[in-house]
Amino acid sequence: MTDKIYNVLFLCTGNSARSILAEALLNRMGQGRFRAYSAGSFPKDKVHAQTLALLDELGFETEGLRSKSWDEFSGPDAPKLDFIFTVCDNAAGETCPAWPGKPMTAHWGIEDPAAVEGPGQREAFERALHYLSNRISLFLALPHESIDEMAMARRLKEIGGIEGATGERETGA
Repeated sequence: MTDKIYNVLFLCTGNSARSILAEALLNRMGQGRFRAYSAGSFPKDKVHAQTLALLDELGFETEGLRSKSWDEFSGPDAPKLDFIFTVCDNAAGETCPAWPGKPMTAHWGIEDPAAVEGPGQREAFERALHYLSNRISLFLALPHESIDEMAMARRLKEIGGIEGATGERETGA
């Protein structure tokens, strides 16, 4: 077993809900073996209030969570990325910057809970958290140190197609 810490970037267009939820989940579930980040191609000014409320209620660390541009992860001082997952269909179809390192990519699209307004919004956020948690659990169970690149790519794509998956787009990340 290696002491390598894997850097993972979750991308969405607005970086206010799904990608932030995924960042918080992986940072907790990865137990120090993974460092998660999130960003957006067109980030909102702030993290969606329901995202923060749900994470707070579940005891997640929310200090430092912010909506940020994916440009922060493409410069010379950016962390070397090992994996990039798009969690919305719009981000999956966009032309991404050049990323440091040679990250493996996959599309793990789920419905946008922030698109739900009024009654049902809380449930939409809980559902998104559930779907992301399932994907991250499967990702964490992979033999990262020993699996070959082609098998890893196949498994990452399969994970993106489990319960709650949206569009069948290939990621350009």
